[in-house]
Amino acid sequence: MEQRITLITLGVSDLARAKGFYEALGWRGQEVEETVFFQAGGLGLILWGRDKLAKDCGLEPGPAVGFGGIALAHNVRSDVEVDALLAAVERAGGTITKPATINAIGFYSGAFVDPDGHAWEIAHNPGFPLAEDGSITLPDFGDL
Repeated sequence: MEQRITLITLGVSDLARAKGFYEALGWRGQEVEETVFFQAGGLGLILWGRDKLAKDCGLEPGPAVGFGGIALAHNVRSDVEVDALLAAVERAGGTITKPATINAIGFYSGAFVDPDGHAWEIAHNPGFPLAEDGSITLPDFGDL
């Protein structure tokens, strides 16, 4: 298996609500057959009905309960952008779960959940600089 992720699919309980939330944050996608597709840099973020996603994965559908063990991250170029994005999340209907602060590792970040409980971190980490296109290259941790 090549070391790459091409799509991330979020199971949602209300597709219109989820699409509206991400659109309120400035994302633009296409809805096709009850599925929303967002181009997110070099990968796709997909919104699809939670029960349909479970069935497609060979799993029993069920309610979202607590933290699912996955957090998505969106790095930005400044602390000010972290604050602005978290404010936009609240206006769009997301829930701030960790206000922005300098974290234990030393960079500025905060966290939220979208209306379906999917966890996101918003961070400004100068150690993970963003290229002009928004992509990152992880540093060589061998020197730490």
